[in-house]
Amino acid sequence: MEPVIELNDVWKGFAGKNVLSGINLRVSKGENVVILGKSGVGKSVTLKCIAGLMEQDKGSVKVLNEEVSSLNEKELKKLRCRMGYLFQGAALYDSMSVRENLEFPLRRVLRVTDDEDIKNRCEKILDEVGLEAVIDKMPAELSGGMKKRLALARTLVVHPELMLYDEPTTGLDTITSREISSLIRKTQEQYKSTSLIITHDLLCAEIIADRVLVMKDGNYIAAGTFEEIKQSDDEFVRSFLN
Repeated sequence: MEPVIELNDVWKGFAGKNVLSGINLRVSKGENVVILGKSGVGKSVTLKCIAGLMEQDKGSVKVLNEEVSSLNEKELKKLRCRMGYLFQGAALYDSMSVRENLEFPLRRVLRVTDDEDIKNRCEKILDEVGLEAVIDKMPAELSGGMKKRLALARTLVVHPELMLYDEPTTGLDTITSREISSLIRKTQEQYKSTSLIITHDLLCAEIIADRVLVMKDGNYIAAGTFEEIKQSDDEFVRSFLN
């Protein structure tokens, strides 16, 4: 399958300490890959290097056939228009209504100008994530799970080829975490997008992942399906899963 993400021997350090230690990663088109690991092992740094928010110290980061670190600002902006990034805290625009949060990327990223087209796209994506009834509410009026759904809708409304998820279920109860994870899986299948998800939530990984990587000390120590990872003989992997 065609690779959407290719990381080769990627290193990144801060204050003399390596956070990424020569990682290699390949994510194929249409694949859902989950990176599992505890806090501080380099999961978020990996996403930021892929999105061009941070530059690696050494190695190659290739996304959608583009070498990210070689792109100028205009080229990087164009590449990011093909990617969706779901932040941990949802990162909604608090001063905008649900509708306006969705309209913003359509107008700014896709440059859609037809008001009726924008209205239809917003209503369609809200229906898909179960938020059609709150279209005119403000983010402050939404529950944590609803905010996550809105953040997902805002990311998906521009139909990105690649989705990057940073701890999509953080702060949610078990039932809501299951709902969000199932929604991510459903939308990935519907839009045929490629997804890279970082999490420490085992339920999220079990629902979403085609393939799981377990990260420790800046590199991957296990890889496979969720069921294969559960059968690992590695002491750290077993302790993480139990």
